[in-house]
Amino acid sequence: MKILTSTILAGSLAALPLAAAAADSSDPIVIPIHNWSSQIVMSNVVGDLMQELGDNVEYVTTDSQAVYESIRLGDVTLELEVWEGAFGASFRAALAKGGIEDVGDHDAVTREDWWYPMWTKEACPGLPDWHALNDCAKLFATPETGDKGLFLDGPVDWLKHGKERAEALGLNFVVKNAGSAAALWAAIGAAEKDKKPVLVFNWTPNFAEAVWPGEFVEFPPWEDGCDTDPSKGPNKEALYDCGNPAHGYLKKAAWEGMKDKWPAAYCLLKKISFTNAQIAQMAKLVDVDEMEPEEAAVEWLDANRDVVDPWVEACKG
Repeated sequence: MKILTSTILAGSLAALPLAAAAADSSDPIVIPIHNWSSQIVMSNVVGDLMQELGDNVEYVTTDSQAVYESIRLGDVTLELEVWEGAFGASFRAALAKGGIEDVGDHDAVTREDWWYPMWTKEACPGLPDWHALNDCAKLFATPETGDKGLFLDGPVDWLKHGKERAEALGLNFVVKNAGSAAALWAAIGAAEKDKKPVLVFNWTPNFAEAVWPGEFVEFPPWEDGCDTDPSKGPNKEALYDCGNPAHGYLKKAAWEGMKDKWPAAYCLLKKISFTNAQIAQMAKLVDVDEMEPEEAAVEWLDANRDVVDPWVEACKG
């Protein structure tokens, strides 16, 4: 009888680690926050969903390039918006070192490049061909740029290499970095009053395409290696002489230990896939409707339970 009891007890104890492994850790899932609206709202949306699964969530403000190294080391748990054009190089470098996982793509298709509202094309009808930029450079001039045009690039930490492209393609433009995404929208809004030609960094999906119809400049098509190999692109002595990918990915990434430490949350992360329209709506709630990101996340979730509920139900223990 003692032997039987011991055997049963041993079997029960052996089963305990398996049961514990099936439940998510009580340690917080660390979600990074960056400096553009859709990423902040999406992070709060996903954090709220993970809390519905019973997880603890912590948000940390993190550099949008350095975050991949932080994920690889386990200091940050995941990333919800890996844009191919802006962050593909940093993401690939982290993947090569190990410790970070590609968790799949969103349905959304991305593009990030030099952009103008349609009233600009009326003044410079050769657009969107990039060759037209030099012919129209004076239209984009400011007192600070003299006879050169101004291109307002994204924030420095987005590493968009606008200056390098202008030099590689011989563009008669001065490139300045905006301090934030909001500064880009402000520049477009200010130019709209007088229909002044304006050239800024922009991307899709975001709310701007619905507010200000416009087009991306068509640079020489992207070639793999255009950012690392001078032989790629038209200028054989320079990098960044191509446009960004016209049909870029939007990926999700995770620390490789997430699947074991938070299996339910990892399941949810795998299933999540947002569309261009859904992401644009997230950004609009902040950038147009002027909601706080946390409020915008609640608002978006309330309007999209039919989208997210199947993901949550599929990942409940």
